[in-house]
Amino acid sequence: MSVTLKDVAQAARVSVSTASRALTGTGLTSERTQQRLLRIARELGYRPNPIARGLKTGQSRLVALLVHNLTNASFQVMAEVVQARLKALGYQMLLCIGGDDPQQESDTLTTLVDHRIDGLIVVPTGKNGAQLKTLAKDVPIVCLVRRDDATDLETVLADDPQGAYLGTRHLIELGHKRIGLIVGRQDTTSGRERLSGYVRALREAGIPRDDTLIHAGHYVPETGATCTRKLLDLPRPPSAIFVANHEATLGVLRVTAERNIPIPDDLSLLCYEDMPWFEWHRPAISIVDNGARDLANLAVDRLLHRMDAKGNGNDGVREYRVGARLVQRDSCRRIDAPPPAKSAKSKSSSSKSSAAKSAKV
Repeated sequence: MSVTLKDVAQAARVSVSTASRALTGTGLTSERTQQRLLRIARELGYRPNPIARGLKTGQSRLVALLVHNLTNASFQVMAEVVQARLKALGYQMLLCIGGDDPQQESDTLTTLVDHRIDGLIVVPTGKNGAQLKTLAKDVPIVCLVRRDDATDLETVLADDPQGAYLGTRHLIELGHKRIGLIVGRQDTTSGRERLSGYVRALREAGIPRDDTLIHAGHYVPETGATCTRKLLDLPRPPSAIFVANHEATLGVLRVTAERNIPIPDDLSLLCYEDMPWFEWHRPAISIVDNGARDLANLAVDRLLHRMDAKGNGNDGVREYRVGARLVQRDSCRRIDAPPPAKSAKSKSSSSKSSAAKSAKV
């Protein structure tokens, strides 16, 4: 049976109100009384009831972060940043996984209302705008990574059009003209904007858009695997693939490994968003960095501002952008350049093979 505030008050022979003031550090209680009550509370194993305290103060000190998954390394970074920032200010972060599923997102939002959260940072599916608008009347909300087009909530986005443009232009400058694109769904902000950056780079280079090279899907590894097979099975497969859907990268790498396609010798690979092992992979994978840490910090800044200002509605909301940057590593090569030199062992085998052929002739 849990120990209540009333139990602590009775053990200390004080009123419940005096015990409450002493344990919360509010009100007029002497330091000696406060220390005695704190000692008794520890001995009894008393723990405050955050829900009851929230009902009384109007604050739960809980802030929720709702993301799609933790496969995406950007979401992992964002969760770490948000949790650290909030903890330093005395808040607890509730980490919620929505699976990029509208029904799961809706159910989670309902649960968060029941927990009387003080604020919410959400990567929206774009399908529950009405519910978010209703919640925003009572709770400060900041949308992250994606915009919900059915609302005008404050939003923090990466510069996805520019990031996809930079990545595609980089491949074009390396001589690639048939560039496969694996991108997110077109009913999402990131999916639409990354496609627009890709198309813009092609148009500026005078390369016609070829829809057989463009594949969109959910943010899961299976999308990458399925789309890569379709691209590689084309009569004229692409010389490069731009994976503008982070989780899909895992599926792309699986298929290229299954088919023994060397990167970048036979296929250049460029990915959107970074994860630590991309740099350790051999070859190290070139990426377009969306600035996950900066996105999370800015989202927390904007949420705290709205919480402090009690700006729970749609008053004065803005959209913010964090710039993307290209990070060149080893997974993309110039298409007219010879492949990397083979190892000494390979050269020796090749020489022996050539010599044998000459002798036979």
